Amino acid sequence: MIYELQRLIILVLALGAFAVEVFALVEAIRTPAHAFSSAGKLSRQAWLAIVGVATAIGFLTLPFPGALSPFNFLAIVAAVAAIVFVVDVRPAVAPYRRRPPRSPQGW
Repeated sequence: MIYELQRLIILVLALGAFAVEVFALVEAIRTPAHAFSSAGKLSRQAWLAIVGVATAIGFLTLPFPGALSPFNFLAIVAAVAAIVFVVDVRPAVAPYRRRPPRSPQGW
């Protein structure tokens, strides 16, 4: 009974971490390259690589039914990388993501 509860908790945490990793990857893809340099952060390519590898690790370390992943340490490192992007880099580049409003063009 306790073992099943532990497995359920680990599965929920792993799925939550994977969701954050996917969100971070999508945000890194959507953010223009100039926003990273303007905010004084690592380049877009560096963050795409970091978050992309984190997402791949998060997917590969999802627990299979009936077994726990032996790579939990890598899953934690991947989740931390994605969380750093979401709480530090994403707010820093947010002002630079907005495009200037389009000027109305007449006929």
